[in-house]
Amino acid sequence: MTSHRHAWLDIDLDAIRENVTTFRRYLADSASQVASAQRIVVRTPKFMAVAKADAYGHGAPAVAQAAVQAGADWVGVATVDEALELRTAGITVPILLLSEPPETALPELLEANITCTVASIDFLQTLAGYGMLGQKEVVYHLKVDTGMNRIGVPAEQAVTIVREAANLQNMRMGGIFTHFATADVAGDWDARQQFETFQGIVRRLTDMNLRPQLVHACNSAATLLRPEAFFDMVRVGISLYGIHPSDDTRNVLDLVPALSVRACASLVKPVGMGDGVGYGFTWRAHRAMQVITLPLGYADGMPRLCSNKIDILCDRTGKRIEQVGNICMDQMMAAANTSMDLEKGDEFVLIGAPRRSSDVVSVRKLANAKGSRTLRKTDGYISVDEVAQQAQTISYEVLCGLGQRLERVYRNV
Repeated sequence: MTSHRHAWLDIDLDAIRENVTTFRRYLADSASQVASAQRIVVRTPKFMAVAKADAYGHGAPAVAQAAVQAGADWVGVATVDEALELRTAGITVPILLLSEPPETALPELLEANITCTVASIDFLQTLAGYGMLGQKEVVYHLKVDTGMNRIGVPAEQAVTIVREAANLQNMRMGGIFTHFATADVAGDWDARQQFETFQGIVRRLTDMNLRPQLVHACNSAATLLRPEAFFDMVRVGISLYGIHPSDDTRNVLDLVPALSVRACASLVKPVGMGDGVGYGFTWRAHRAMQVITLPLGYADGMPRLCSNKIDILCDRTGKRIEQVGNICMDQMMAAANTSMDLEKGDEFVLIGAPRRSSDVVSVRKLANAKGSRTLRKTDGYISVDEVAQQAQTISYEVLCGLGQRLERVYRNV
């Protein structure tokens, strides 16, 4: 419980460190296998911890610090403010801004030694102008669009752009990268085509002695499913937080979810058979029951689409009870049998495990159990994937939404 809310996020930073360690071990083993199979020298790729969107709702400064402590080489962010926040928080490893910033932010970014992404000719020229103005070398990473059609220079123009950029004063391409659209599907044809397109560009740059120090393409899914695309660095986002990007990746590594959502009952009251609960009376008691009110709702990131579909755990027993009635902006309700000895102040878990099972070893076992993979409802654990499925969305969106108002309580800082 926090001093201001009876609902909060519990975040175990040891889980973040454990996931980084697990990935680094996996990267080293995979690189060694590739080297042995092809009889070539393959370096273990560097690890970028993607901490954009306030570290997927987990809190970027704390997560970045834990990831770096565990060996992360880079941190990736999406916005100018995210990059500057991490520098202010004392993160000294290289930070990559994964998309082009406004020109007005460039002085601050260059002063803070933030590496910018270049995704267009216009921005490349703008960045070169600031390099000449400041009489200092500007290092950037070039984003290549190999088929996702979001941002990036066209693949067919990439080599020409790199060749021309090599003549710009005070500019150095420190990296080149792309992003897969369908990497979360094992053996996907489109992902393979994107990889081959990008690999062809890298080979041409190598032949021209223009290959930069860092080539990277893998997000979490590609890191787990496409070791041939490791290149020099991988960018791990959702899986840094212990969440698998798809069912296809679950058998590759056992990860540890770092976040749980907890709340204390603000009211426990009896209701009779036929009594309605919440706006619209979308649920009515089919027998005498007790209703528990919890002080969090859709303004805290618990999707209203989950109304009458999800369960919560009683922290004391680890047993599931059903959420009932429409989830409100600031509150939600659950129903339990009258035989359960519940009272105001009791703790409940909306995502995660009871306190007695919230250590890294226990959570890893619960999160990677067969029942969890199939989203079969079992006592003792509720995954973010289960909530996301009922909200008709993905775990990424649920996690990002949880950081809106709920205070974070960190363990193992």
